[in-house]
Amino acid sequence: MTLTPSHIIEYLYCPRFTYFEYVLTIPQYEERNYKVMRGREIHDRKLEENKSYLRQKIGVIKRYNDQYLTNELLRGKIDEVLMLKDGTMAPLDYKFAIFEERIYDTYKTQIFCYAWLIEQNFDTIVKKGFLVYTRSKNKLIEIEVTKADKQSVEICAQEINKIISTNFFPKATKYKQRCVSCTYRNICIK
Repeated sequence: MTLTPSHIIEYLYCPRFTYFEYVLTIPQYEERNYKVMRGREIHDRKLEENKSYLRQKIGVIKRYNDQYLTNELLRGKIDEVLMLKDGTMAPLDYKFAIFEERIYDTYKTQIFCYAWLIEQNFDTIVKKGFLVYTRSKNKLIEIEVTKADKQSVEICAQEINKIISTNFFPKATKYKQRCVSCTYRNICIK
């Protein structure tokens, strides 16, 4: 089974997400969430609007839109894969969000996943990625990507596959505040 960046993000939030959703096959029903649906709609529109725009100021020499990439553990659709002047490549992802002077870990994790996929599929190096905050006048933010960031994503993917393939019931998150809004809180052993 290949995973998505969402699997990695859920695992990092709480490893039991993986168990409930993919071992016990109890769905989360994220489609009911307005912000998720609205974000997908805006995301699709922004992709269409930006197809002809090349980001000269960040050194883009070529761009690949809507790239669906896979490797042995992960799969994902990247909004834009950018080839940069220095010979490296970078993922760019649109967010239906307002930039509030901090970058959420979930956004970083997604960029790290995409960086790993790009390196494996394009046989290149990824040192950074970019986010575009559509609700902040398309503010462009650069995120550094290290070798350790990409390795941590790979380790998470291996751990998730272990949970699924062996029906392993992992420890819950150590951040108990997360349990308050969890969709599995009523069935999870505290």
